[in-house]
Amino acid sequence: MTNEISASFKDKNIVFYDGECGFCNHWVQWILEKDKNDKFLFSSLQSKFGQRFLNERNLPNEVFDTLYLWKPDSFYLTKYQAILEIASEIGGIYSLASIGKILPDAIGNQFYNLVSRNRKKLAANQCFLPSAEQRKKFIES
Repeated sequence: MTNEISASFKDKNIVFYDGECGFCNHWVQWILEKDKNDKFLFSSLQSKFGQRFLNERNLPNEVFDTLYLWKPDSFYLTKYQAILEIASEIGGIYSLASIGKILPDAIGNQFYNLVSRNRKKLAANQCFLPSAEQRKKFIES
């Protein structure tokens, strides 16, 4: 991503998710509700912004079964590690999820992959309509 784009988001955590998955959209809504300190922005992996993120890192750009958390000019995390970091950033009682770091990444990611394979069965594909204020947190282009 260009330096000006990453500079404008430098204090944010950007969550990349499958925009066509009801289960994924449910968790985006959950993060929006819990994000009291305005730490998160969101982009579907199918969007131009999401595709650019994937392509610049030579990541798969046609299969959207991985959650990514990107802190511009710092790091990006995937799957289980991304979930633990999101919970930690939300803070409060959700910080306790950091206990999950005792699990080896391979085991955490196996659990993540199991849920990911079944995510479309876990929640109906429903349309999420964010409020005007919430829409400001979504990056489309």
